[in-house]
Amino acid sequence: MNVATEKFEMPITVDNSHIDQLGHVNNTVYLKWVQEAATAHWMARTTDAEKQTWYWVVTRHEIDYKYPAFLGEVLKAVTWVGKAKELRYERFTEIRRVKDDALLARARTEWCPIDTQTFRPRAVSEAVREKFSTG
Repeated sequence: MNVATEKFEMPITVDNSHIDQLGHVNNTVYLKWVQEAATAHWMARTTDAEKQTWYWVVTRHEIDYKYPAFLGEVLKAVTWVGKAKELRYERFTEIRRVKDDALLARARTEWCPIDTQTFRPRAVSEAVREKFSTG
């Protein structure tokens, strides 16, 4: 299997800090998990040299909330990469409840690589592009 098409999973357990006044996970927490899953995926699949060369910043989020999550539930963030166009890298993430695999939220995010020294957008190496884009 091509590493770029592999899905990456991050476990999540809903705790008190995730719950809002309505008694369920706040929408902004889902967005935080989307970002954390992308970062965990990057950290797990890159070399130390790659980590020292590039950071990633979000340029766009689209998220659809399907069902709420509640205190104590065990979830997973499932993320995978899409297409890259110049300095825009597409990523998809789903937040799912583990016990029944119910889709709670779905996100599409665009990321831009930046140089760790200059904090300016910077193209990634071909090796990174192959790992983090499908085309």
